[in-house]
Amino acid sequence: MKKTLTILGFLAVFPAGVALADDDCFVPMADWQPRDAVARLAEENGWTVRRIKIDDGCYEIDGRDAEGRRIEVTVHPATLQVIEFEYEDDDEDDDRPRREREGGDDD
Repeated sequence: MKKTLTILGFLAVFPAGVALADDDCFVPMADWQPRDAVARLAEENGWTVRRIKIDDGCYEIDGRDAEGRRIEVTVHPATLQVIEFEYEDDDEDDDRPRREREGGDDD
């Protein structure tokens, strides 16, 4: 009996630990805020939205911040809480040689 309780206790705690380590959003669609609410959140923060998409069950905003830097923001679909905020590297999409991007000369 003690062994069964230990196993049940482990199984009860294990999924919660895995969920905390994951950045996926597991929310029923009925509980989601509308896409317009995500757009308003971006506007209130001074972000220019290029695209709002769904990734791993979360809203993801691709756009620029108020200073013009490229951003990627992950938003919880029910609470509209910002889960992750990343600045994107503009150079990763630029095929020009580095010295040309930075204005350097070989002369």
